Order: sequence, then C-alpha cells, then structure tokens
Amino acid sequence: MGLCEGLPIIIAEGAKVLILGSMPGNVSLAKGEYYGNRNNHFWSIMFAILGVQEPPTEYADRVKCLTSNGVGLWDVLARCEREGSLDSAIQREIPNDFSRLFGDYPSINLVVFNGTKARDVWRKYVVLDQCDHLEFKTMPSTSPTPGRNVKPLDEKIKEWMMIKEYL
Repeated sequence: MGLCEGLPIIIAEGAKVLILGSMPGNVSLAKGEYYGNRNNHFWSIMFAILGVQEPPTEYADRVKCLTSNGVGLWDVLARCEREGSLDSAIQREIPNDFSRLFGDYPSINLVVFNGTKARDVWRKYVVLDQCDHLEFKTMPSTSPTPGRNVKPLDEKIKEWMMIKEYL
C-alpha cells in the first residue's frame, strides 16, 4: 500500500466552478498534472464545453484555459493510501481543507464531482456551514477505466455540458 499525496489546487480569482476528483491516478501524480493519463477524457470534455477548437498540448496552457474561463481543479482528498490507481483501492483518506477554500473564493457557485467516489468521500468528511450558496453536481467519471457505469465520450460531454450555465 503506497501513500499518495495530492496535487496543489488550480484556481484563479473569480472562479465560478470547482471540479473535484477523489485522488489523481499514479500517472497523473508522477507527471504532477491533473488528468495526466492521455486516455482520460477530462481534457477532451473540458475543451468541448469551452469551445476550444485547437486544444493546447502543453499542460500549463491547458490549465490557463481552465482558469481563464472560471474553472478550478482540486481533489477531495489531500492524501490517502492506495495500491494502484483505482478509486476502489483508496484507504486511510485525509480530506483537503475546504472551509478555507470557500472563504478565499466566494465566487464559486458550483462544485462538480468527477465521479461518485469524489462525491461519496466529500459526504463522508466535509461538513461546511458556508455551503448554502453552492450547488453540487455529480458527473460521470472521466476515467478511462472500464466499469459497469462507464459511458462513451460523447455521452459524457452531453452530461458535463451543464457546466456552461455556471461560467
């Protein structure tokens, strides 16, 4: 069982939407990049939502595209123990500090969970009084890992498209 330390938050002043995963997979952690596995659908989904015709290839440019459009990224977990990259293997979870985050970024009005694991871990650990103004949505996971509820990319894009209403 290996200790996993999450990545730093990606957010800019005026962020309106915060997308939360559970914990980055091993490929992403090794690269130091959110959704660094080239098979993950996250970046394709976000560029479709934002109408980006020529998606940037450099990670810093991808991040800038999100933050300049009011989107932030983080994970529910700051650290955990996990063998491999699957959410189902996560144990000994320690959540990130969300009370400070929402105090620092009051413009956030939508929290999007990238899959049910992120939502379930949030519900287990995060209790915030100042969440009354926030809306919460659980989207299909962008993970490429096959599972019983996995949807094709075009269906994921249709569901994730609701984010546009908040930007």
